[in-house]
Amino acid sequence: MRAALPLGVPLATLLSGLALGLIEPIGALLVLAFAGWLLAEPYLPRLPWLAATLIGAILLAAHLLPGFNPLPLGPPQDLGGAAPWQLRLSPDKAMVAALLLAWWLGQPRAAWRSKRCTWLVSVTCLASVPLLAVAGGVLAWQPKWPEQFLAWLAVNLAITCLAEELIFRALLQRELVRRFGAASGIGLAAILFGAAHLPFGTGFALLAGLAGLGYGIAFHCAGDRLWVAVSLHGLLNCLHLLLLSYPLR
Repeated sequence: MRAALPLGVPLATLLSGLALGLIEPIGALLVLAFAGWLLAEPYLPRLPWLAATLIGAILLAAHLLPGFNPLPLGPPQDLGGAAPWQLRLSPDKAMVAALLLAWWLGQPRAAWRSKRCTWLVSVTCLASVPLLAVAGGVLAWQPKWPEQFLAWLAVNLAITCLAEELIFRALLQRELVRRFGAASGIGLAAILFGAAHLPFGTGFALLAGLAGLGYGIAFHCAGDRLWVAVSLHGLLNCLHLLLLSYPLR
């Protein structure tokens, strides 16, 4: 890790959240505490630092900490799901994405392991997960073009996919692979990624776990290049939104 955390993006995100009333003082204190913890990485034992980082990131990303107010970005829409869905900007998850991205930029880079593997796994993931979702009755076939697609795409890529891939691939999977090997590490990270989606139902969690396996293999084959996992995650989410009931059946 570099000597200093690149604070430009996280600082701008925090100040914007405060100015817009999306982040309250207690939320700002929690963000600063999390940033300080990330900076302390070189001075702390690896496992306690990693465990606390994962817990803090998940609590923020899951909206379980006080001091954050989501910003609605348009009216509720009927996208084929059981209930109308509304696009929201979540400042807590945005802070996770910004802070962990700043941390990630200080990590060493690895060589690309297999471009062929990366492409093969990505195509397989994009083809199989939507088909299994429909075949299993978890989601329904419903092609559409939502009015807020571009806004959704920006929020989904820059916040949702980025935060989740930083947590489950950059932080968690790399450590599990180091300790248990590629197969076990990627598999365990995918299982935990699926488990994080259990609030949306068992079927959806199983699909998320399968998708997470694809993201994880592609990330590993690409030499731990984050943009590969984020892009694959974003493309699959696009297929979900444009072709299937959203967010659930």
